[in-house]
Formats: sequence, C-alpha cells, structure tokens
Amino acid sequence: MKLDRRAFVGGCLAMAGFGPAAAQNWPAHNVTVVVPIPAGVASDIMTRVIFEQVGKQVGQTFVVENRVGAGGTIGANAVAKAAPDGHTLLVYGSIAAANALYSKLPYDTLADFTPVVLFGQTPLVVVTGAGRYKTLAELIAAAKAKPGAFNYSTVGVGSAAHFGAVRLEVSAGFSAQHIPFRGGEWLTEVIAGRIDFCVAPIPSAIGAIRDGKLVPLAVSAAKRSPSLPNVPTMLEAGLKADAIYPFYTGVYAPSKTPRAIVDKLHNEVMKALEVPSVRERLTQIGAEPMPMTVDEFGKFFKDDVAANLALVEAAKIPKQ
Repeated sequence: MKLDRRAFVGGCLAMAGFGPAAAQNWPAHNVTVVVPIPAGVASDIMTRVIFEQVGKQVGQTFVVENRVGAGGTIGANAVAKAAPDGHTLLVYGSIAAANALYSKLPYDTLADFTPVVLFGQTPLVVVTGAGRYKTLAELIAAAKAKPGAFNYSTVGVGSAAHFGAVRLEVSAGFSAQHIPFRGGEWLTEVIAGRIDFCVAPIPSAIGAIRDGKLVPLAVSAAKRSPSLPNVPTMLEAGLKADAIYPFYTGVYAPSKTPRAIVDKLHNEVMKALEVPSVRERLTQIGAEPMPMTVDEFGKFFKDDVAANLALVEAAKIPKQ
C-alpha cells in the first residue's frame, strides 16, 4: 500500500496539536463549564467566582451552563461526550454519589472523565430543631430507642444531605426514614420539629443556626469548621472516621484530554484560589481549601467512587 506523505505529515501535525503546543494555545476560544445543578447553590457560586478569575488570567471567557436533570447525570453526560480539548468542562459535587446510585448511566464515571482540580470542600453539619437534643450522642441514643421511627430530610435522593445522613446511620448503627423535599421545606420542617434531624451543607444551615432555630450537633469533617468553631467534629462527638461524608466540588475534563492541558487548567485554578477576593468569597459560602495535585485528586476520586458504592450497598439504598 502506497503511503500518502501529505496525509502522514498532516496526521503527525494533528497529533502534535494535542501535546504541549496545544496547552500553550489553550484556551483558544470560550470555554463551556457545565454545572449540573441549579444556579445559586454553593457549587454554582464557586464555579462562577473561580472561573471569572481564571478567565482574567488566561484572557478568555468561561461560560457557565446549568444543565440540570437526572441527579446531574444529564450535564455530566454532555461533558463525557464532548471533544477532549479542554474547552468543555464539568464541575460536579456529587458525581461519585450518582455513580453509586444510578444503575444505568450513559457514561463510565471512571473511564470517561479526568479529574483535574478541586475547588474545595463544603463540610456538612448535623442539625436538629431547637430544644430537642443537645449533643449528637443524645440524638443517636434517641434514634436507637425507636428503631425506624426517626426521620431525616434532604433535598433529594443522592444529594450530599442524603449520603451524609446515610453515612451517619451506618457508622452510628441506627436507622431512620429518609424524607426528600424539592424546596426549602427540608430545613423548615426540621425547625418546626416535624423532622428529627438533617445533615446539611453548612452554607445552607448557617443562617438558621445563627438565629437559634437549628442546633448544630456535629460537623461531618476531620477538623472543626471556621464557620462553626464551637461545634465538635464527628470524631470529637464519639464516632469513627467512617461517619464523615466528604462533600467536595471538583473540575473534570473528558477523558483523553491532553495532560498538558489538564496541568495548565489545574495550575490556573490553583492560582485563582490564591487571589484574596476569591478566597474571601469562598469563605463566605463555607468552602474550605482542599489542595491536591492532579495525581492526588485522581486517586482521591477513585477511592471516593469506591466508598460511595460500598455505602449504597451497606445501607441497601435502592438503585435508581
């Protein structure tokens, strides 16, 4: 077979375009950042604040698109199928939970995405209505005294509030009924005393906590939160490390995105996270630093996917 020299050279040049030279030219145009949750929540705010700064650093616009539906999997699938050139990205806080919860996904969570960089974590806090329980130990004892009679609220199946509560149940050894809500009732029902407790992202509950309407019992983190410095961690409250559910927000690119582009994106985001105005805004919404290299994040993500699968199996959560 006769080799077409022009085709061969063209192919080599095309392949070269995906190496270091491609990273030097990235981004060549606007970058689409898919956020598979509604606008205005913590992960969405983080995305807009950080990528506005990244855009200033690299001289391009990062367009945030909220593609909501099916627990975030619709937006995730759009990125999984996008060209691996660094111009379509995913910011997702529950990708590992969705992988464990949905029996049929249109993508492979581990094979179709490249973890790039972590924005940070948003710790969860166990809260109950005022005048009910003073400590986490009291709540757990009450729940064990009435097996299955306790309930907790969330913003939906597969949410951080859901998996955070399940992690608490499994670790502490009690069972409670899951009551999902679509709106803000998930917190107002706890305040009213019709729901026994919930495990909420700190930014969602901090206002009611400061007003004395919700009582914080423990933070689901390895160390205390600067937002709630007087609230003990799960460990300090007497539970083991497996009670902690890490709720983090990360950036993912389609698999096969050149490592040079991944590294450049990682470095630009890390640089943005050091800008005082960005750090101040993230602190205001309860986000805490979680610095990792690309490789460290890749391992952390793989381990978290496995941990979520094990949690669903241990708690016997029905697949969706």
